[in-house]
Amino acid sequence: MLLTLALAVPVGFFAAAMAAPVVNEYVHIDSDGVKLLTLGITVLLAIGFLTPKQKGMAFSGINPEFWVKYIMDNLFKDNSFLNLCHKDDEYVVGGSIVHIPQAGAKPTVVKNRTLFPAPMVYRTDADLYFPLDVFRTDPTAIKDAELLEISYDKIDNVLGEHVRTLNEVIAEAMLYHWRAEAAANIIRTTGGAVAAHSSGATGNRKIFLKADLKSAGTRMNKLNIPKSDRYAIIDSDMLSQLQDDADLMKRDVGMELDLKNGIIMRLYGFNLIERSTVLRYDNTGTPIAKDYDAADATTDNAAIICYQKDAVTRALGEVKFFENLNDPTMYADVYSAQVKMGGRKRRTNGEGVVAIVQAAA
Repeated sequence: MLLTLALAVPVGFFAAAMAAPVVNEYVHIDSDGVKLLTLGITVLLAIGFLTPKQKGMAFSGINPEFWVKYIMDNLFKDNSFLNLCHKDDEYVVGGSIVHIPQAGAKPTVVKNRTLFPAPMVYRTDADLYFPLDVFRTDPTAIKDAELLEISYDKIDNVLGEHVRTLNEVIAEAMLYHWRAEAAANIIRTTGGAVAAHSSGATGNRKIFLKADLKSAGTRMNKLNIPKSDRYAIIDSDMLSQLQDDADLMKRDVGMELDLKNGIIMRLYGFNLIERSTVLRYDNTGTPIAKDYDAADATTDNAAIICYQKDAVTRALGEVKFFENLNDPTMYADVYSAQVKMGGRKRRTNGEGVVAIVQAAA
């Protein structure tokens, strides 16, 4: 940078000297004008020697609009199941709550009607509301000198970490919002004993078998839940238990198992999605879902969530990116992000969602 300016200054003076005090008989440049012209040429030449990165760093901070788009484009990248559901973004009111009109009871059908005129009934629609949760990252400070000395990739790395953290926490929250709660919609595992794998859990649990997934499908069939777009989100340990089923491997007539990569793509009408963790239930007679950030307990049981795409919903509200350049208290530039998002089961009776919960062995 110093070499650039050292070269630019004499070049600027030379250019000014070449511009005579009298350009022509009508336009005159006095000594102050020569100084101004010299300064202008010097600055322009100096900027010309700057790299594109230096220009951006020297004259602007990080573009908030760019990072809002970055957050939205990458928010669900590692949790694609958040796109495998109904979306109610258009029903977000005031950026903080979702208002969904919900159809009332189905009309009665009479075969070979003999009573006329037919009795008329009014359909009473219900309004469904749910608030959006507000997810905020802790601010990250990047030292001013660091901005000038590091590449743009460092900033992308720091702020990208905010997006990855938001992604994971929001995914955990959505799974909890979609949890099955009615006892009739909870299936217990039925296999042999295996050590509990949920964080903090102790003792043994029954292994997850393909028959348990079949039971979940049967439950949804009895409720006339559409057979298309069914998904089962399974944690890595329970998926491994399923892969140990030798009979399942022998009966792969549908070619739906990717044995080379250890992937089961589809089983009993469910598209299988693997996550490191899914849900936890306690060990009461009727398992109760526990919040994603609840404390671990020795009686926790891992659970699988099975759902039909239109049975659950999520809504994305306001996305914001904050920056405070030259923060006088941090001696740095400070950045943080905020996302408003919520979700729930679409029907008040919870139909279309079934949980497979570990049973104590």
